[in-house]
Amino acid sequence: MLIASINVIIILILALIIRGVVSRLLTTLHQRLSARAPGVEERKRIDTLSRIFGYISSIAIGVVTAMLILAELGISIAPLLATAGVVGIAISFGAQSLVKDYFMGFVMLMENQIRQGDFIEAAGKSGTVEEVTLRHVRLRDGEGAVHYLPNSAITTVTNHSRQFAYAVVDIGVAYDANLGRTYEVIKEVGQALRQDPDQKDKILDDVEILGVNQLEDSAVGLRLRMKTDASAKWGIRRELLARLKQAFDTNGIEIPFPQRVLRVQREEDIMGNDSSRQTRSGQV
Repeated sequence: MLIASINVIIILILALIIRGVVSRLLTTLHQRLSARAPGVEERKRIDTLSRIFGYISSIAIGVVTAMLILAELGISIAPLLATAGVVGIAISFGAQSLVKDYFMGFVMLMENQIRQGDFIEAAGKSGTVEEVTLRHVRLRDGEGAVHYLPNSAITTVTNHSRQFAYAVVDIGVAYDANLGRTYEVIKEVGQALRQDPDQKDKILDDVEILGVNQLEDSAVGLRLRMKTDASAKWGIRRELLARLKQAFDTNGIEIPFPQRVLRVQREEDIMGNDSSRQTRSGQV
């Protein structure tokens, strides 16, 4: 019994050592691959895969350690494995969604659909990916709320963090506005924004005027866009809108808004109109 106890302690110590060595190897490999990665996109994928492999290695070491300890204590592993197989089949019928979670998680990782740090829309939620596991994806939205999405619930992923994006702006001008002059002002604003030291590294191309997008009740709807880094499109869009508002005001280009005309009548006027109608009806 003493020898078995000593062997168990040795197994536990060796397991901790192996876990530390594997963790160090994964960390070193992660650092080297990140240093050689050609861009941010590849580094994100390396970060995600590094976390997953660390998780898998911990489980594998834990399972092997438990089996060795059981064998050292004289507990036969074969019956346990047979029982585990039967129990696994029974559980699989009641935990099909769990199995599907792991399968979908593996597929998403292999296809590089989602990476840590991406901004995505999935399963009716949107936010920044904080964690990707074989079981779930953890998102944090703009209000700070955290959403846990089972991988089996993710059927469609909209990823806003791949290579580039477009900051799309819809803006309305008055019907009597000179469109030629309006387009010139928009281009001037776009050029000024590209030359801004704080923004120029985030913008990949000049502003693109797509033209008249819609004829609304009180305005001519224009659509334009700027090609930006994937993560910068919202900030560029806000800055572009602010500068367009200021430039339109400076150049006398009206941004119309819906107006409603109300006619107010005094009570005596209404009574007088009713009396006139009754008099004309009596004469007839």
